[in-house]
Amino acid sequence: MTDQFSPVERSRIMRSVKSTNTIPELTVRKLTFSMGFRYRLHNQQLPGKPDLVFTRLRKIIFVHGCFWHRHHCRNGKSMPATRPSYWKSKFDRTIVRDRKNIRKLRRMGWGVLVVWECQTRTAKLDILCARLRRFLGDGG
Repeated sequence: MTDQFSPVERSRIMRSVKSTNTIPELTVRKLTFSMGFRYRLHNQQLPGKPDLVFTRLRKIIFVHGCFWHRHHCRNGKSMPATRPSYWKSKFDRTIVRDRKNIRKLRRMGWGVLVVWECQTRTAKLDILCARLRRFLGDGG
């Protein structure tokens, strides 16, 4: 199957994909802040450069995009039509890297929570709030 975009256009599209300050990440940040928790962002010294780091609590939250990190929801199961072997390999490497980073962080004594993009939808915010509170504790 041929790509519907030229290489220049495809490159522009891929460059526009954000890795930080995404809407799901901002949603989680807003929720945790409103609960009284304070955090640091994208600590490059820690494996996987976690999205939110609660240093005092020794807790970390990753906010993963369902498509890029291959969640089991509908968005995580879709596969690009062009160059499927390239994408499968890329996604497999991402999954392995994520697992390795989480394992390293847990060995270092950090509690780790992964929040998936689909879990940040408005309809699911009450469930997410309860999950964040359970993970982080009652007070910030």
